[in-house]
Amino acid sequence: MDKDSNTKSKENRTPQGPLSGIKVIDWTLWQFGPVAAMMLGDLGADVIKVEPLTGEQGRAMFTLSGIDRSLPGGRNSYFEANQRNKRSIALDLKQPEGVDVVRNLVSESDIFLQNYRKGVAERLGLGYEDLKLVNDKIIYGSGSGYGPEGPDAYKPALDTVGQARSGLMYATGPDGDDPYPIQGVVADQIGGIMLSWGILAALYARQATGVGQRVDASHLGSSIWLQGLGVSMSMLTAHKPSSETNLTAKPSRDKAYNPISNYYRCKDGRWLMLANLEADRYWPTFSRAVGIEGLAKDKKFIDTVSRAKNNRELIKLLDEVFASKTYKEWDDILSSAGDFIYAPVQQLMELWDDPQVQANKYIVETDHPTLGKIKLANHPIQYSETPSSIRRVAPEIGEHTEEILLEVGYSWDDISNLQDKGVIL
Repeated sequence: MDKDSNTKSKENRTPQGPLSGIKVIDWTLWQFGPVAAMMLGDLGADVIKVEPLTGEQGRAMFTLSGIDRSLPGGRNSYFEANQRNKRSIALDLKQPEGVDVVRNLVSESDIFLQNYRKGVAERLGLGYEDLKLVNDKIIYGSGSGYGPEGPDAYKPALDTVGQARSGLMYATGPDGDDPYPIQGVVADQIGGIMLSWGILAALYARQATGVGQRVDASHLGSSIWLQGLGVSMSMLTAHKPSSETNLTAKPSRDKAYNPISNYYRCKDGRWLMLANLEADRYWPTFSRAVGIEGLAKDKKFIDTVSRAKNNRELIKLLDEVFASKTYKEWDDILSSAGDFIYAPVQQLMELWDDPQVQANKYIVETDHPTLGKIKLANHPIQYSETPSSIRRVAPEIGEHTEEILLEVGYSWDDISNLQDKGVIL
């Protein structure tokens, strides 16, 4: 076998992502829609990002929450994080020729994604009913703030209003009654995750029925589902006193009902999180491990109810205990003394050095043509036969316009004509 044949043979054996061969048109902005499309791209789909001639809005996010997010070469970390595994085509959709390009792309695609407010896509002729006429097998993914129905379906939304309306802002933050948004734009992130999940279900249904469909996900619905256990439990026990059912109750650390499911500061300043929910099972061995075995049979701490009744006293004592040793010392003690459930409270910049993160490739390093070696959060699911991958970094504006147009039948003369009219760059 010659060298070229051997190379081709190796390429043919290379595992491909589970969505290899699927084409996605990604007409989305900010984070919600782009994350959904990016996750499909991670799985091997060919994702074509449609953006205006000036670039999608996320390209201008050089500052986020007052933090400088700019990168060399006119790039920014917000856009880079949300737009990998995509090719970019830049179009002026205010011109009918630009809309025609999208419709031609849709005719040969499997999935179309958009997260503009309700009515925008329809006014341009890019709504589900419009594109279904072009390709009746298209799966049309739509992301919104509050869902496709109801009095506020037409209202615009971004991450923090999704957190606010879903109750998520009252489920976290410091002690007290003030609401507090979770950092990291999590309503957008969970919205994108749920939209991609819905699209995968629709792909499976299409395989069985041959029929495409519209898939809707929203900030509101996704953020409620992110709290699904708490929301459902609260609804189920709504007839009980509010003190027992209030999902948003945030008791301070020194009033935790179960003191061995709480967090404590160690001698070196690091925090240790205990999560021993089966408290009576763990209490005897735990008290022995941390050197307070004399309290194991104390009537004030003998069982869960007693420890809850005297929680402040026990937590104050445990504060002193954990402050006597470093996290590393406690890690050695707890790991050798039993099957306790605990972990260090880590900051984001510590994750790369976490051996468990490294072993499972939850954060990966990849090459970037402008930035060199970069680290990105990886696709979070592992597949034994069809692995996900990062094949492309975020594209430049319209980087692949000509390539994409040629693939759907445009000639070089057609491309020159579109350039002359200002439809493409």
